[in-house]
Amino acid sequence: MNLATDVTHCDDLMKALEGFRGYAGPVVQRWGSSLAARLGTGARLLVAGNGGSAAQAQHLTAELVGRYRDDRPPFSALALHADTSATTAIANDYGVQEIFARQVGAHGRAGDVLALLSTSGASANLLVAASEAHRLGMTVLALTGPAPNPLAGAADEALCVEAATSATVQELHLVAVHMLCEAFDQAVERRAAWERRHPAVERADTVERRHRPRERWAFLTEEEGV
Repeated sequence: MNLATDVTHCDDLMKALEGFRGYAGPVVQRWGSSLAARLGTGARLLVAGNGGSAAQAQHLTAELVGRYRDDRPPFSALALHADTSATTAIANDYGVQEIFARQVGAHGRAGDVLALLSTSGASANLLVAASEAHRLGMTVLALTGPAPNPLAGAADEALCVEAATSATVQELHLVAVHMLCEAFDQAVERRAAWERRHPAVERADTVERRHRPRERWAFLTEEEGV
C-alpha cells in the first residue's frame, strides 16, 4: 500500500487548481447567471450525487435555499438523496438505479434544471436520472472528473475536472459549488437592481417569463433579461 506524504495531497490539489481556474470560471459564471434567471421565474433545481458527491449536492441546495454570503430571497432547490424514506423505498421496490430518476419524475418539470455530481462520471443511477430529466424537458448539468466520461456525454453541459485522484476532483467540485453560488448571487443582485429601477417593466416581464415555455437547450444561451 503506497501512502502519500503529508504534503502530497496539497501538492496535487494546488496543481489541479491552477488549471481549474482557467477552464472552470467561464462555465460556472454562465451557469450561475442562467440559474438565477431560471430559478428567479419559478423553476426548480434538483441535485443528485452518490457518497461524497451527495454531500456536495446538499451543500449546493443549502446555499440556495438559505444563503451563500449576503441575505437574499430563498430559491427552490432539492437534494434528491436527502429524502431517505423515498430513496430507500425506491431502491427497495425499483432498484438502486432508479433512486434519482423516480424523484426527478415526481418533482421535475419542463424548464427545471437537474445538476448531477460524480467524480467518475459513470454512476448508473445518475445516467438514468439524466435520461428521465431530458424526457421531461429539463436541462441537465454535470460536475464530473476527467473527460471523457458517460455522464458528461449525457448532460447538456458538463464541467469535467482534470485531476489525478477522486479526492482532488471532489475538492474542486466544492470550489465549483462556491463559485456557482457567487455567480448566482451576483446575477440575482443585478436583476434586483434592475427591477428597482424599472418596477412597472419588471412586473410585466416577470409574468411573461413565468408563462413562457422553455427549451432545455435555451439554458446554455439565455440571458438574465436585464
